Amino acid sequence: MLQEEMNQLYFEWLYEMICGGTKYNKLSYFKLLEQLNNIEFTYIVPRDVNRLKDGIDLRYRFAYDNGYSRNLIAEYIDNRPCSVLEMMVALAYRVEEQIMDDKEAGNRTGQWFWNMIVNLGLGNMHDGNFRSGYVYEVIDIFLNRMYDADGKGGLFTLKNCPYDLRDIEIWMQCMWYLDEIMEI
Repeated sequence: MLQEEMNQLYFEWLYEMICGGTKYNKLSYFKLLEQLNNIEFTYIVPRDVNRLKDGIDLRYRFAYDNGYSRNLIAEYIDNRPCSVLEMMVALAYRVEEQIMDDKEAGNRTGQWFWNMIVNLGLGNMHDGNFRSGYVYEVIDIFLNRMYDADGKGGLFTLKNCPYDLRDIEIWMQCMWYLDEIMEI
């Protein structure tokens, strides 16, 4: 198997994980997700290294789910930095599997992912409305923590947060967000 083929299979697996079974599957978001997959996830808050590691670990979940060897993944996929897409999918997966798992509700990994996309302001970036420059600008604001103190423009916006979310690791932002939506 060629590296290009393996990377395509991996991307399709990520796409299915977040687009299969959600209301967003009526529109194609291929261009947006492809661009997010080509932007390196960088971080300013030291503990966000954990989000990077989760993104990298997702590659090996792909291997496990599809019967590929770790060596094949190391050679063909795990030879580049973690992408923004991988970090976000991994975070959505962790939220569903470890925090919000509900057998009656089913798998909501896609829902958590698309909540982040909407919070970033990218919900309207389907293939028919895709603007690459806008996406780069939004992701630059997110990665460089230039969004609002309440998280607006980042992954999670909170209504009543006494902290400046630009200084808080993504995981804590996520937990506070989940606490807030569960109170509704």
